[in-house]
Amino acid sequence: MRAIGSSIPRFDAGDKVTGRLPFPADLNAPGQLYMKVLFADRAHARITHFNTSKALAAPGVVAVFAADDVPVNEYGLILRDQEVLCGRVGGVVRTTMDNVALIVAESEAEAEAALDLIEIEYEDLPGVYSIEEALAPNAPLVHPERGESNVLHSYRIRFGDIEMGFSQADVIVEREYRTGSQEHAYLQPEAGLAQVRPDGTIEVLVAGQWVHEDREQIAHALGLPEERIVVRYVGVGGAFGGREDMSVQIILALAAWKLNRPVKIQWTRGESIRGHHKRHIMVARARWGATRDGKLVAAQVDVSTDAGAYAYTSTKVLGNLTLACLGPYEIPHVWVDARTVYTNNLAAGAFRGFGGPQGHWIAEMQMNHLAEALDMDPVELRMRNLWREGSVQATGCPLPAGVTARETLVACARAAGWVETESGWRRVEEPSEPKAPRMHHRYSLEAARARKARGIGIAASFKNVGFSMGYVDESWATVELHGAGDIERVVVRHAGAEVGQGAHTVMRQFAADALGVPLHKVELISVDTSQTQNSGSSSASRMTFMAGNAIIGAARQAKAMWDAEEDRPCIATYRYVPRATTPYDPETGASDPNITYGYCAQAAEVEVDLDTGHITVLRVWSANDVGRAINPKMVEGQIEGAIAQSVGWAILEDFKQEQGRVLTDQLSTYLIPTVLDAPPEIIPIILEHPDPQGPLGARGMAEMPFIPTAPAIAAAVHAATGEWFDELPMTPERVAMRLAARKGSSAT
Repeated sequence: MRAIGSSIPRFDAGDKVTGRLPFPADLNAPGQLYMKVLFADRAHARITHFNTSKALAAPGVVAVFAADDVPVNEYGLILRDQEVLCGRVGGVVRTTMDNVALIVAESEAEAEAALDLIEIEYEDLPGVYSIEEALAPNAPLVHPERGESNVLHSYRIRFGDIEMGFSQADVIVEREYRTGSQEHAYLQPEAGLAQVRPDGTIEVLVAGQWVHEDREQIAHALGLPEERIVVRYVGVGGAFGGREDMSVQIILALAAWKLNRPVKIQWTRGESIRGHHKRHIMVARARWGATRDGKLVAAQVDVSTDAGAYAYTSTKVLGNLTLACLGPYEIPHVWVDARTVYTNNLAAGAFRGFGGPQGHWIAEMQMNHLAEALDMDPVELRMRNLWREGSVQATGCPLPAGVTARETLVACARAAGWVETESGWRRVEEPSEPKAPRMHHRYSLEAARARKARGIGIAASFKNVGFSMGYVDESWATVELHGAGDIERVVVRHAGAEVGQGAHTVMRQFAADALGVPLHKVELISVDTSQTQNSGSSSASRMTFMAGNAIIGAARQAKAMWDAEEDRPCIATYRYVPRATTPYDPETGASDPNITYGYCAQAAEVEVDLDTGHITVLRVWSANDVGRAINPKMVEGQIEGAIAQSVGWAILEDFKQEQGRVLTDQLSTYLIPTVLDAPPEIIPIILEHPDPQGPLGARGMAEMPFIPTAPAIAAAVHAATGEWFDELPMTPERVAMRLAARKGSSAT
């Protein structure tokens, strides 16, 4: 079986399905202690009394740690604006996810019991709990030390002449859009084990997305050299961006270091939901203009996101959203103002799509509304404006080569029943195939025949691949060739995290292909800072792209040494650095923001219950240009998983906070899609137009299928009901209330 282009079974599949693969909660060490976290009881308050003596005297308690026990009490991926522990008189909590103190005891039950013995009193401080409150004049400040505004960061784009653009428009559409928060809901809650090795290094075994970044943040907070810290990942039970920022890493290392004993922690589901960041809430006002023949002439967008109490990756998410809110379209005149603001809600951060879903919700809904206003087919309108090779972005620079926005939309539209005629694109009554959706088997009988309506909608999108806007991205790989006459054994060292996407299988496939050896000869050493160099994060749709280029580079160098009969084993280390990007100009947004892009288009067919407002997504067609399908079956899996997750964001998942307190802190109150909620038919359409920069042409693709799902569903709901929904999620309550209001107004 060839290494590249074959659906090789995942190398970790057997261990996962049999339970042999350990996850952090499975880890134990002789003499280990157990840790529990005291979370803040208020969303914004100053601690006026703090005493741990009773807790320290409780049965089984070995230590209580608070703010003064942390050598450098700060951390943060982008900005170090968060304390590791807040527990001290005068300490300020800014959100209920803040860690106040730690209890370490001989058993988990003893640690938990001692939490109630910590004496703590608060003075409540005024808070802000929405974007509007945060931006209001004289609003209470979440971080007064950072200035006189709650604005964490802002971007702007000024391209062309916006007034001239609108003067050329025959149709102008102005709408407000909102999106809600979203919980990652990965299967494995945060857990881990830390211990001091005989050589004095502190070993932290957890689940995450970037071992070297975890090491850097742990070392900084503990005031130790990075070489004193070793971070290793065991099984990672899902991530989706939710493990990019710190959760238990620093506090585990702190306790193990201070006590010189192994320390274990395992969060409950409620602690997990409370303790890690969420997808950004977004509110936007968009005004777009087009000529009567369907050419976009102007786009103005004002958009804000809720960063929550700490920065996390909010500035970078906003950077992606700032461009994504214009969609993959040529627009000669653009004006964008974007900002992210501090509130006293849970922090927001990375989540699959990284600003792309919110941005494309704005752009694709504007295209939907414009198509209706122009009485033009939505595919035809998009075709008249889509990026093409050589198109110039609103940042003033040409797109990276390999632009396939049109190819993905054509493939998706044709599969979903559109045809191209002499007068333009239009949809025929029945999509090409499959002819009818397979419905889920239901175990209950309907008491009465409901009134239902069906519709189909479509959307297009793009997604950046790799870190962007001036960040120097890199990925290191080492390849060792062992043997005498022939290569008998290949050892690949690459730190990239396997978070469920199949990265470690793909890494082996790249090495085997580059060296011309069978897959069984390739071994992988990964996610261990003591044995690998920096790979960057498993995020930004970058791991296949970056790791593939790095591993191929190292393999080719090692093979050249082998062919030259140099000393064996032949070992080569290669650092892949992609082409440079540049940050937005603060006044105009001028930049070359991203290394390259991937492209995706989706169509959705829905059925709406006109009485209950329940939306059933019957079928989704998803056309993705992946450049080169290194492992086609895993590509299909990413498409199916992304769509199921994005259906949840679009119509089901309603994460609620009230005055900074989480109301949906269990999976019984925060509902995610089950097998009965996922579309019965997901039709993956895999296109392979090689990316000139990608390894063997491959593009990153795992985030792309999430992005256009929501606007495609919204367009389908409109086709079924005649109503537009500009706010997510489109829950049954919202839909039913809108339909009932329309029915009531028509009756009068």
